[in-house]
Amino acid sequence: MRIYISADIEGVAGVVTPAQCQAGHAEYEKARILMTKEVNAVVEGLLEGGASEIVVNDSHGQMTNLLPELLHPAADIILGKPKPINMACGLEAGYDLFCMIGHHSRAGAGGVLSHTTNGFAFHQVRINGMPCGEPAIYGAYAAELGVPVGMISGDDVTYAENRSLFPQAEFAVVKQAFGQRAARALSVLRARDLLRVTATRAVKAAGEFAPQPPIGPFRAEFVANSAVLADQFAILPPAIRVDAMTVAFDCATMADVVNWMTALSAMSFAVR
Repeated sequence: MRIYISADIEGVAGVVTPAQCQAGHAEYEKARILMTKEVNAVVEGLLEGGASEIVVNDSHGQMTNLLPELLHPAADIILGKPKPINMACGLEAGYDLFCMIGHHSRAGAGGVLSHTTNGFAFHQVRINGMPCGEPAIYGAYAAELGVPVGMISGDDVTYAENRSLFPQAEFAVVKQAFGQRAARALSVLRARDLLRVTATRAVKAAGEFAPQPPIGPFRAEFVANSAVLADQFAILPPAIRVDAMTVAFDCATMADVVNWMTALSAMSFAVR
């Protein structure tokens, strides 16, 4: 049983502020330990359920947040950026489950630290007209490979946003959002217990999961947070300028969507 984990930090119990997610802040050093230990709880649950191979992709920011010396020894780790397919680097056909741990709601959704890929760059990301967050986008990419989403963890808004998209997946809600930077969280020990139990349940039900590959082509629309960002994005020859704030790309696959989103996110640093 091969399991892939995409690990983010905003959806971790006890994380509610940007400082906790940014290297250089004292609170970040505490948060990355919380992130690593939540991943470890998931790994323990996956092993209890019968997993034989587990790969964890650090999927936040510079993607060097997880502490390798603290990570469960049964898991391999993918660190650093840039890397192919970003938050799903290394995912391939043949994995039995795709798990998104510590994830968050989409830009504009109101959950804890909600954004889509890059909070500075994107006000909204739409795929064929539907506003999407990272779980929706990467979950669709996984389905394109034939890999079902087995588990998602984060806050209650993340759950509400993704429940209908992944009806077979197991969800672990580790905090209730009171706003974009406030939440009531489970204690870290109870959160880890919940993650472990949920992961075990996901593995044991893996044979029942049937991914439904998305049907292309896809129109990916990126609504920028400012007109100057849209100006920057529109430089790319395939870009379609929709309006002052929005550019679009016609994509044959979800892999193309992810790659354009990653490229635009990187380009945004030129106009900060």
